[in-house]
Amino acid sequence: MTAQGANSRTAQRWQAVRQLSSRTSLRTKLVTSVLALVIFALAAMGIAGASLLRGYLIGPTDNALKNIGIQQLALGAVSGDPHEQGQLASNGYTVWWLPDGGAPQAVVQPSSALAGTGQGNSLPTQSVTAIQPWLSANPGTPTTVPGQPAGDRWRVIGTNASLNGTNGTVLIGSDVSSVYSTIGQLVGVDLIVSVVIVFVLAIIAFAVVQANLRPLVKIEETAGEIAAGHLNRRVPERDPRTEIGSLGQSLNTMLSQIETAFHAREESEAAAHQSEERMRRFIADASHELRTPLTAIRGFAEYYRQRGGLVRRWDRDRTAEAGAAATGLTPDDLDRIMQRVEKEAARMGLLVEDLLLLARLDQQRPLARRPVDLLVLAADAVHDARLLAPARTIELSVQPGAAFLVVGDETRLRQVIGNLMSNALTHTPDGTPIEVTVSSGTLDPQADDHTPAAILDVTDHGPGMTPEQAHRAFERFYRADQARTRTTGGSGLGLAIVRALVAAQGGVTSVRTAVGEGATFRIALPLAPEALGHPDDCDPADDPETGDDPETGDASDPGMSDAGGPGARDAGGPGARDAGRPGMNDAGRPGMSGEGDPRVSDEADGTAATDEQPHGVWH
Repeated sequence: MTAQGANSRTAQRWQAVRQLSSRTSLRTKLVTSVLALVIFALAAMGIAGASLLRGYLIGPTDNALKNIGIQQLALGAVSGDPHEQGQLASNGYTVWWLPDGGAPQAVVQPSSALAGTGQGNSLPTQSVTAIQPWLSANPGTPTTVPGQPAGDRWRVIGTNASLNGTNGTVLIGSDVSSVYSTIGQLVGVDLIVSVVIVFVLAIIAFAVVQANLRPLVKIEETAGEIAAGHLNRRVPERDPRTEIGSLGQSLNTMLSQIETAFHAREESEAAAHQSEERMRRFIADASHELRTPLTAIRGFAEYYRQRGGLVRRWDRDRTAEAGAAATGLTPDDLDRIMQRVEKEAARMGLLVEDLLLLARLDQQRPLARRPVDLLVLAADAVHDARLLAPARTIELSVQPGAAFLVVGDETRLRQVIGNLMSNALTHTPDGTPIEVTVSSGTLDPQADDHTPAAILDVTDHGPGMTPEQAHRAFERFYRADQARTRTTGGSGLGLAIVRALVAAQGGVTSVRTAVGEGATFRIALPLAPEALGHPDDCDPADDPETGDDPETGDASDPGMSDAGGPGARDAGGPGARDAGRPGMNDAGRPGMSGEGDPRVSDEADGTAATDEQPHGVWH
């Protein structure tokens, strides 16, 4: 138990030392380590210097004590020769006879001391008595013993001898007090200088460590600010060849990655939240749109049942006689009910078709890819729109440029243009002029995409849209008329289909609008490779939208192209939707890029966007 207890106490002490080290700051550790090393170095230097000086000063005395002549004189002095005793005394030597087992006897004392009194600069008896055994065991080896008075030092050596049949040791000593005084002074000076050096070095070391640890303090402060939420803070850049500079560079790289990942997570969470909200709104809108025709169909069916069904022919006279008491339906009533049921079923079928189309586009199913003349499609759409709205002014204009050939699905592109025309016809007052313009340009200048493109603009001069309406018009089921009246709009999928179809064919949709200034919807599709080889204007004779009279240049009706398109500037019509119905969008006012179109601006100055163009910027 005792050994276990000792081991436990040792482990506790080491644990306390480790805890102290872990609680000590790096600054304190560095300064303490430097000072400890300096103190150790100064101590080693002082000890080495003192040892070398002592050996240098004591060496001559040791050599003299080991001299055979001095030892012979000492033997003669012990034998009682007064001449030799006087010679040794005058030279500052002391000689003692140390008989084995007997008391020490002073034979010669330096002339400066009073022999036998123990006073003056002499070797005291107690010192000789204390050193006697060592001298007998180590003859010929010098050693230092204290003298009289205190602080004096004597260097002594022993030589074995025999006097009158008695064996003993002859002690020869020399005063070396001055040597040890010099060494003491040197040690004192070394100590004072070392203390001054340690003090000054402590101040310098603290300042240097403080200055070199300042970047770490900056890193600590930056980490605290980042922990508080300021993810854009960075560690000050320093020379990457240094440890702190390399650490700062690595930390900045890590912080950039953390900030990017954090923002990506925020954007992902926001996108997920928006997607969830859109999904809820989509389900609610789809349910509402499907419920309306289903409710109408069910109501007509209940009405048919409550009225007792169709009146038979042979009961007509009886029914007429019954008058108001009759409850059955006449064939005319049944025809009206069936027409209403058919109309509601058709509306529901069109809604389902649009939803299926959007679902296919979301699945990124491939569309047909073949050269299509966008000008022909625009001419057909304008012609059809003129037939549907003869009271409107619907014009088609063609800007100079390359051939307007694009690679895409002709049926879907007709549907796109038809939806835009139907949107303009539906959401502007009767008589509002509509302009369709075909031109060349770049695909998306705002996104710095300068791919050559064919551009089609559908411009109306209606009431325009607010920024909020412009921001959401391309969203599915969005309509400015939240009442969802059947007289002013449809399901709100037309512009969503336009955007999805154009995007599926590599194009870009945008809108430019302002309240009271109408709206211009634009689609831009990449030019086909065949069109890129025709930088100049097309030959008028080959252009279906130019007149037959090249001398006058009048845009006489070119008659219909093989696709049925009319001439330039005289064409009209909301292009027929070859997918089975005319274009639609009932998105309230013609919409804008919804669902996060990056080109949408959120200015709150009453217009969807503004720039040098008087009609706003493209969204």
